[in-house]
Amino acid sequence: MSRTVRTAVSPLTTEDAELLVTAARTAAEAAGVAVSVTVLDAGGHPLAFRRDDRAVLISGETSTRKAFTALQLNAPTADLTEAVLPGGPFHSLPTALDRPLLFIAGGLPVHRDGHLVGAVGGAPEQDHRFGAAALEALDRAA
Repeated sequence: MSRTVRTAVSPLTTEDAELLVTAARTAAEAAGVAVSVTVLDAGGHPLAFRRDDRAVLISGETSTRKAFTALQLNAPTADLTEAVLPGGPFHSLPTALDRPLLFIAGGLPVHRDGHLVGAVGGAPEQDHRFGAAALEALDRAA
């Protein structure tokens, strides 16, 4: 009788999500930028959220949509910009849950042990460096 050894992947916890939000906010503040941050688990459920209305209009919705896009496609939203231009492969891609995707830098998937466990999304629009700083903080804490 053979046994298959499986490695359990720990899901993204609320504590992880709060660390991601704090690290993204700290990186943004160091750059002199206001930021809203949303962290979703692998099922697309919000785990942590920080809204800063100075970031952009509807910044909370923007950060959530960026995280959702990164989660849906398991890719940084910064890498997807060309794909959604007219004629691009994702231009008319239907989405689960009937939510719109948002292809602007700022959403990053979160992996653990090689598995997708969630996503972090940020607004403003500049780039995804605040999310990247948050992922680095999460890796250091592991």
